[in-house]
Amino acid sequence: MPLLLLSAGIVVAVTSEFLPIGLLPQLRDELGVSEAQVGLLVTVFAGAVVVATAPLTHLTRRVPRKTLLLALLAVFAVANLVAALAPGYAVLVIARILGGAAHGVFWAVVTPYAARLVPPERLARAVAIVAAGATVATVAGVPLGTLLGAAVGWRASFAVIAGLVVVIALAIVAVLPPVAHGVAGATTDGGGAAAAATDAEAAARSRRDPTLAPVLVLCATVVLVTLGHAALYTYIAAWVIELAGLPAAAVAPVLLAFGAAGAAGVALAGVLGDRFPRALLPVMLAGVIAAVAALGAIGLLPGASPDPVLVVVLIVAWSAFLGGVPVIFQARLLQRASEALRDIGAAWITVAFNIGIGGGALLGGLVLEAWSLAALPVVAAALIGVGLVIVLSDLRGDAVPAHDVARDPVDDPTPPAAPSHPR
Repeated sequence: MPLLLLSAGIVVAVTSEFLPIGLLPQLRDELGVSEAQVGLLVTVFAGAVVVATAPLTHLTRRVPRKTLLLALLAVFAVANLVAALAPGYAVLVIARILGGAAHGVFWAVVTPYAARLVPPERLARAVAIVAAGATVATVAGVPLGTLLGAAVGWRASFAVIAGLVVVIALAIVAVLPPVAHGVAGATTDGGGAAAAATDAEAAARSRRDPTLAPVLVLCATVVLVTLGHAALYTYIAAWVIELAGLPAAAVAPVLLAFGAAGAAGVALAGVLGDRFPRALLPVMLAGVIAAVAALGAIGLLPGASPDPVLVVVLIVAWSAFLGGVPVIFQARLLQRASEALRDIGAAWITVAFNIGIGGGALLGGLVLEAWSLAALPVVAAALIGVGLVIVLSDLRGDAVPAHDVARDPVDDPTPPAAPSHPR
C-alpha cells in the first residue's frame, strides 16, 4: 500500500505536467492565446523542474522525508487549484512554475523513499512500482483529464487534480511510515567545511572518470530525441484536429491509444532489452522516425483528406516504438557509467529528459509561429534522426569496461531513480 500511494503521487504529478497537451483547444479558445502559448505551459513546467530541483533538494535535505512529501503535495495541490481558478494566462503560467518546482523535488524524494521501505532484495521491484505511475499517467491520466476538460471545461481538470492530491496526502498521513535518511557530508564538527571538501573531491573524481564522455554523449542524445518528440507531441491535439481532420472529441481517445501503445513499448523493451542490448535502441528510434515522417508526409500533402485509421495507426506506431526508449536509455546509462558515476549520471539523464520536454514544447511553438503545424513532424523526425546517428556512431562505446572503475566509498549509496518519462 505505501508503494502504491507513492506511485499515485507520480500519476497525478505527471498527469498535471502534460494536461495542457490534451486541453490545448479549450485553453486556446477560453484564454484567447495562441497554440504556441499553450505549449509554453509545458515548457515552463519542465523548466521549473530543471532549474529548481537541485537547489531545492539541497535546501530540504535535512527535512524529514514524510514531512517533505506532504509539504510538496500541499504545494502541488495549491498550484493546481490556482491553475483551475486562474483569471488569465499570466496567473496560469505562475501556477505551472510553482507546480513544476514541487514536481521536481517530489521526483527526487519519492524513489529513495520507496527504496527505504523495502529490504534490499526487493528494491528493484519497489522502484518499478513507484515509477510505473508515470506510465499510468500517460495511459489513463492525461486522456481522462482531456475527456473531463472537453465535457465540463479545462478548469475542472486542474481542480480534480488538486482534489486527488489532497486525498493522496491524507492517505499518506494515515498509512505511509516515516523513514530515516542520511545527509551526505554531514559531520559533528566543522560540518560545512568537510561537506564542501567532499563535494570538491567528488567533482574532481567525476571529471577524471573515463566513462564521463560516454555518459555526456548519452545525455545529449536523450535531449535530442526528447526534443523532437515533445516538439510534435505537445501540439498533437491541434495536429489531429486541424491537419488530420478528426473531431475534437477524438483527441482523448487518440491520447488513450497513444498511452496504451507506449505502455506496450515499455513492456517490449523490458523483454527484449537484455537479449538485444545493442540493436534494440537503433531499431526503436528508426521506427519512431518512420512513423513521424509518415505523419509529416500526410500533413504536407496539398488538399489531401487523410484516412483517420491510417493517422491513428501511425500515431500508435510512433508511441509503441518510443515507449521503450527511456527504458533503454536508462539501461545504457547503467551499462556505460562507472559505479562512481552512476548516481550523478542518473540525475543528469533526468535533467536531460526535462530539458528535452520543455525545449521541445518551446521549439514546437516557434516552428508553429514561423511555419505551420505541418512542419512539426518534419522537425521532429530530423531531430530524432540526429539522435539515431549519434547512437549508431557510439555503439562501439558499449565495450567500455564501465564497471572496472571502482565506486568510491564516500559516494551516496542511494540507487538511481528511473526517468519520469520522455516525457
